[in-house]
Amino acid sequence: MPGVEELVNDFFAKLENCKVEGSHATARSTAELLRSVISQQRVPSNIQAEALIEAVKVVGEKLTAANPVELAVGNVVRRVLHIIREEDLLLVTSDLGGLNLSVGSDDKDAAEMDNNHVAAAAASRNLLHRPSLHTLLGNMHNSACQNSFDADKNLRSRKLKHNIIEAVNELIEEIDTCREQIAEQAVEHIHQNEVILTLGRSRTVLEFLTAAKQKKRSFRVFVAEGAPRYQGHVLAKELVQRGVQSTLVTDSAVFAMISQVNMVIVGAHAVMANGGVIAPVGLRMVALAARNYAVPFVVVAGIHKLCPLYPHNPEILLNDMRSPSELAEFGEFSNGMDYGIGSGAPLIHVINPAFDYVPPELVSLFITDIGGHGPSYMYRLIADYYSTDDLV
Repeated sequence: MPGVEELVNDFFAKLENCKVEGSHATARSTAELLRSVISQQRVPSNIQAEALIEAVKVVGEKLTAANPVELAVGNVVRRVLHIIREEDLLLVTSDLGGLNLSVGSDDKDAAEMDNNHVAAAAASRNLLHRPSLHTLLGNMHNSACQNSFDADKNLRSRKLKHNIIEAVNELIEEIDTCREQIAEQAVEHIHQNEVILTLGRSRTVLEFLTAAKQKKRSFRVFVAEGAPRYQGHVLAKELVQRGVQSTLVTDSAVFAMISQVNMVIVGAHAVMANGGVIAPVGLRMVALAARNYAVPFVVVAGIHKLCPLYPHNPEILLNDMRSPSELAEFGEFSNGMDYGIGSGAPLIHVINPAFDYVPPELVSLFITDIGGHGPSYMYRLIADYYSTDDLV
């Protein structure tokens, strides 16, 4: 499959070089790539599900290693693996439900056998008894059954791949529409004359607040700027363009302003199995301020951000260190960059983490595209969207 291999290598390079950023874009691109892998996979019909699972696992391991901090890649890979297992099981169940055997045999258990077992039983009886007109007719019947079974198996193989691709298409549509599904719930959570605080910029938060404004809700938003990337500046401008009254504050002013706030609404990079959140840096400080003043801390996130792993899993990379140039120009600290006498190390280090971990006890509510849930409910959702065989 040179075409698929080229697509995988191209996406691997983009992930490795951070050319694809953000859970939404990463999840959608991963789902589209896996759809191509499945559609072009050529495997024997008798082991198609196992072969597809193995092919997706190989690609998934490679993509996950390209940028471990983009957890949406692993999430989508596990969702697709769950889809393959589920569609295979549904097809087997459907076949068994439609199986109608009518066998002229004195064996009591023959009615419970499939066509292969019936053919094998008839062949063994032929070895024990002398040929007769009855056994010759039976052999012809069993041969016809076997040919019919092979034809059904090939048809089932094509149907399985078709069903899997259709399910992956639904997954891609789910990723595309998750923001709209979340925004539809805004009017249930944002009330008249409320004051809301957020940090940085999240497209999901933007659509959520915009939907509430369109439903004639009147409210104000405090936007913490989200240093050092200052994405809060962008969000504040976008909210103003959509008619939402906004106030831009520094990150260090969060504790000073939180007493005036009715609710904190933020986005997330990933939601862990224990209900914890990997979020843009600074949000743990906001969560602590919210708990100190008994302000609800609400996280809006699509289901594709739900990671079926726990923060203590060794394969989880909880943080990423960005370029120090976002914090300071090299010339400002050039003297401190010199190596200290006898120390063998620079006198100053510039550290720029990208994410915070917010534990579940600081989260009040998750609003997803399938409704609102508490942090303790996250592990229940995992059983619906992931298979236990794929968690490792």
